[in-house]
Amino acid sequence: MIALLKYAKKYRVQMVIGPIFKLIEAIFELFLPLLMAKLIDNGINKGDTVYIYKMGGLMLLMSVIGLISVFICQYSASIASQGFGTELRSTLMKKINSFSHAEIDAFGTSTLITRATNDINQMQLALAMLIRLVIRAPFLCIGSIIMAIYVNPKLALVFAILLPLFCVILYFIMAKTIPLYRRVQKKVDRLAQVVGENLSGVRVIRAFAKSNAEKKRAHDVSDDLAKAYIRVGNLSALMTPATSLIMNTGIIVILYAGGFQVNSGNMSQGDVLALINYITQMLLALIIVANLVVLFTKASASAQRINEVLDTPITVTDPSQPKLFPNKLHAKHSYAVRFKNVDFTYQQDAGNALTAIKFDLLKGKVLGITGPTGSGKSTLINLIPRFYNATSGGVYVYGLPVSEFSLESLRKQVGIVPQNSSLFTGSIAENLRWGKADATDEDIQEALEIAQSADFVNQLPEGIHSPVFEGGKNFSGGQRQRLTIARALIAKPAILILDDSLSALDYQTDLNLRQALRQRLNDTTLVIVSQRISSIQSADEILVLNDGKMAAKGTHQDLLAHSQMYQDFYYSQNEANGGADNA
Repeated sequence: MIALLKYAKKYRVQMVIGPIFKLIEAIFELFLPLLMAKLIDNGINKGDTVYIYKMGGLMLLMSVIGLISVFICQYSASIASQGFGTELRSTLMKKINSFSHAEIDAFGTSTLITRATNDINQMQLALAMLIRLVIRAPFLCIGSIIMAIYVNPKLALVFAILLPLFCVILYFIMAKTIPLYRRVQKKVDRLAQVVGENLSGVRVIRAFAKSNAEKKRAHDVSDDLAKAYIRVGNLSALMTPATSLIMNTGIIVILYAGGFQVNSGNMSQGDVLALINYITQMLLALIIVANLVVLFTKASASAQRINEVLDTPITVTDPSQPKLFPNKLHAKHSYAVRFKNVDFTYQQDAGNALTAIKFDLLKGKVLGITGPTGSGKSTLINLIPRFYNATSGGVYVYGLPVSEFSLESLRKQVGIVPQNSSLFTGSIAENLRWGKADATDEDIQEALEIAQSADFVNQLPEGIHSPVFEGGKNFSGGQRQRLTIARALIAKPAILILDDSLSALDYQTDLNLRQALRQRLNDTTLVIVSQRISSIQSADEILVLNDGKMAAKGTHQDLLAHSQMYQDFYYSQNEANGGADNA
């Protein structure tokens, strides 16, 4: 947790000012019972009105100064804690955005969201309490004991008895609650995961009539979290009645013993009142200390989870001397993509997802990739923009290993349309400018025409400035796919990868799109991943993958003649489409 305080260094002034003013307020608070005792003994009991006004005015002045000090402390704590949270959240998001797919797969999106929100909120609260109470609470506790000894050393022994008793109770409650708070945070992760799955998969849930089952699952997870919170809350709640019991017992002892001493003239009424106030201050300060222990325990668990993200090594990084993707590479090297005996595994203890992949793709040509589900098609194309590092072998783009390019330079020249069509809230134009920030309206229109999207976009009331709802839910699946294709090709990348992104298109639109790509982006090397043979049969070369290995390679006619697997795909799809050959 201490290591994360470096993100609050901009707010060191507030972190110093806040505790100082809180200490001033605590000092005044310690003197108020003593002044009240004098007011009672020397003012009220003696009927000295002038003294009463004098002491009352002094107490009021100290209270006002204390109140101003509190305001300054609270203001400083708010600035420091919120600024700290902003800096930490910004750093965490930068780290997450620098992760390769491997790190994101290892963590999972639900826990990353929880760590960037709930855990950082815990850290903000911990810093605010650190500034406001960490000095004040112990100071009041120790100061109350010292002031009690000053007022009456004999009755101050009550404090010496009550303090260890309270610490024992505090220890047992903390020993039970601290592990429970750590479990609670894991259950929050689980709840976030279930909620995220329900929201993202709502259509699948309804399609399979699983709404009731998912409601029950969400209820069970939520109920499990509620029970955990109730259990830890019940244990923590024991602190208040236990403190009240100890405090009231101490007050009774002081009143009983103090009454005898007042009657014997060894003690004044004001001193008894001062001791009662000090015992109240001490025990209330100890309750704050107990709450701070709980708070810092939760913050410590949150800090550990945040540090796990920040300390995670990034497997895909820029080389020490990165090479850019200059235009001269296009003319200098005829091969756009080369795979040399590439193996890839997602986890060290797992089997290979790709084994001995070897092929060459000439510049400006079209490569088709097909194979059964789980054969490694998407895995293969994810190595080209270096979303993952190959486990062994080499992946080359225009004559250089992909590991020698800067990631930004490489990915600007490798446009990819993933399987899932993801659009962002905004307008159509804003989404397309993700591919090219300085794209003009003419560039956007051209990209829409190539992607076969111009017809439906131009029919919208606001055209390219029409709004896009979250995830593009106000468009059909085919429209979303075409918009994501337009976003990828607007920059006219050197290599364009379509990862099964034609599946939602009808055969005619699919054909029109491929013809437009050939005619208007003839310098772009195209990689089409598809299980639909009609989408790839006109490719210059086709790879057939099976179980992560190359089962066959060649043109459509070659594969029809020599590859049994490819024949099975082709004829089964032709039978399903009534024997039509959709080229």
